[in-house]
Amino acid sequence: MTQKIVAAACRIAQGSIEQLYLGNMQIQRNWGWAPEYVEAMYLMLQQEQPDDYVIATGESSSLEEFVAAAFASVNLDWCHHLVIDNSLLRPTDLAVGRGNPVKAKDKLGWQAKYKMKQVVQMMVEAKRSQS
Repeated sequence: MTQKIVAAACRIAQGSIEQLYLGNMQIQRNWGWAPEYVEAMYLMLQQEQPDDYVIATGESSSLEEFVAAAFASVNLDWCHHLVIDNSLLRPTDLAVGRGNPVKAKDKLGWQAKYKMKQVVQMMVEAKRSQS
């Protein structure tokens, strides 16, 4: 979904007249940067004893906030380019995805450096460099 949003925002910023169709804008997720999560996995594998860790930013943001950040990154107001499509609603979708990464920080010395807004900006920059 994140790639769909970023790609649409970039295309619209380049002049596409398309609309972005999404479902529930109120769902909340912990939007993190995958390369950081791989670093955490590596640190877990370096431990003498296996253990369970929550790898997360510790912050949850709504899909609406993610969409707003993506469109703001290309200097657009998302409200003019979004259509809520009820066929995309998922009745079993988790309302809030949240993670507490304290153990990873305490035992691995790991914590996310990038939060949702920075992740969106990096995704937009990556997409623009592909075009």
